[in-house]
This record gives sequence, structure tokens and C-alpha cells, in this order.
Amino acid sequence: MKILFLHHSTGENIWNGGVPQWFHQYNKKNSLNYEIRETAFPNDPYDWANYPYDYWFLWVKNAGKSFKGQPTLEKLTKEYQVIIWKHCFPGSALEEDTGNPSAQSDVKSLENYKLQYAALKKKMREFPQVRFIVWTLALELKGNIDEPQAKRARAFVEWVKNEWDEKGDNIYIWDFYAFESENGLFFQKKYAAGDGDSHPNEAFSKKVAPFFCKRIQAVIEGRGDANNPMGQ
Repeated sequence: MKILFLHHSTGENIWNGGVPQWFHQYNKKNSLNYEIRETAFPNDPYDWANYPYDYWFLWVKNAGKSFKGQPTLEKLTKEYQVIIWKHCFPGSALEEDTGNPSAQSDVKSLENYKLQYAALKKKMREFPQVRFIVWTLALELKGNIDEPQAKRARAFVEWVKNEWDEKGDNIYIWDFYAFESENGLFFQKKYAAGDGDSHPNEAFSKKVAPFFCKRIQAVIEGRGDANNPMGQ
């Protein structure tokens, strides 16, 4: 079983919170061979951006055709049985809807995100032999985004959890947003790497990494729809 985790800096912090060590111990205890690896995606020479638009652009608009060296889903699904992807915290800075949504727009808004996610769901379902795990949004600290932006981010997360994610398919979520927000609107300051820095700190990363691993385990073992989306 080969697992790929696509991320940028927030995901790297959680990974360094103990993900490879958890799987090493789990494999040893249960005589299994779950191979998990991580990589930055997208990476150079593509822009350092991993928002809904970017996944849509690379995997849907350019389906089957690598753009600036970025692997397509067609390629990745031949190598991995589980693929995990996420967005970094600037993705929670959602602007007000215009009433003219477009999947082809890189503007971060609820209306655009929904179209991009709908297209991504359709694309991922083309590979039923592969299981996908999508993180709910990583959040910004209060002061880095305002309350209306934070409310729109929460609305998107609720839409992903309650409408976009459907039982019985090959797509699952890990509710990272719930860990960061603790039922609030913003990333909790006590978990931040520093003043104004919305990266998770080491203590938080170590706290949530096992739940990330347990969520992956549940999906692999066929309990993705029944398991708590936080991995608890």
C-alpha cells in the first residue's frame, strides 16, 4: 500500500509531528507495509500556490498533460493507492462572492471554490481504485484575515463536509479545520508558530499528527465513511 501526501509548509509541520514514525510503529506492530511519503506540490517552477484553483488547473484543465513539471492525476494514480492533498492557510482568506462564479478564476471565493471542488470530485472519481483524502481548510490567525473572510472559510468547510463529501465513493476528508479552529472562526493563537505566523507550532503538530495517521488508517482499512473525520 503506497500513500502520497501532497503539501506545502503547514503539511510539512504536521508530517514532522510524527507521521512517518507512527506508520513505522503501526507496520511493525501489525506486520504490515504501508509506505507513506510526502512531497511539496505544486513545486518549482510552478507558483508556490496550492489552492483549489491550482489543483483544478493542474489536474482538471490540464488533465493528462503535465504543466511545468507537475505530475498529473493520471500519473500519480498509477503509482499510489492513497493520495492526500490540502491547501495552505492563505486559502482561508475568502473574498466576497460576485454572483459570477468561474472555475477558471484564481480569486479565492466560496463560489469559485465550489465549482473547482465539483470538478475535482468528478476527476478523482475517474480513478475508483485510488482513495483520496482531502484536508479541510487550514486557517489564518485573527488579524491576518477579517471576520467576514473567516465566516466564508467556515461556510466552505461546512459545505465540503455536509454536501461535497459523499459516502460510498473514493473520496474522504480529514477535518484539520476543526483542530485549528476549536469551534471558533480563526486559528487558535496558542497553536501558532509565532505572533502573526499561522503555521502550526511543534506542540500542535505533535498533538494532531496521530489523528491524521488514524484517519489514513481508517480509510485504507475500509472504515473511511464510518470513522470520525477528525480521526478521533
